Amino acid sequence: MTDFRPLVITARPDAATLARFEALRQAHYPAALNRVPAHISLFHQLPGSELDAVVARLKMIARDHPAPRAEVVGVRSLGRGAAYVIRSQELSALHADLSEAWEPLLIPQDRHRLAAHVTIQNKVTPEVAKATLAALTEGFEQWSFDVVGIDVWRYLDGPWEHLRTVGLRSR
Repeated sequence: MTDFRPLVITARPDAATLARFEALRQAHYPAALNRVPAHISLFHQLPGSELDAVVARLKMIARDHPAPRAEVVGVRSLGRGAAYVIRSQELSALHADLSEAWEPLLIPQDRHRLAAHVTIQNKVTPEVAKATLAALTEGFEQWSFDVVGIDVWRYLDGPWEHLRTVGLRSR
């Protein structure tokens, strides 16, 4: 039986970086609204009926792309939250390759160039968001990490179900 619920595709940081992002998200995201783990969104909605084709494409891409190196370059306001800004030419190239392959499947939100980030806080008052932004910005130093895989999730009307991680080859 085909599951038509949408797929979400995210980049998976190395374990230490993911734990760091997750700890910050647990500290700052409203607990009642924090239904998904820390993540770097690549595609917000692909057709659930295309799961096998999506995974096959990810495996093909994984052979061609070594694990991208990425850098946390700053903090940005989301108005009602805060996020770390991620930069990586390699991750952007991987995203562009996938965008080209999946072009007929993409919703308008996913047709844009990658603006990689990790949301640390969202859905709070502007005052709380400003305080969090100030706290994350104070003493901020850039750091680098490896993107070690691509995660495939099933959107469950709020929370996500992790379906698979496609590992990227080491450098």
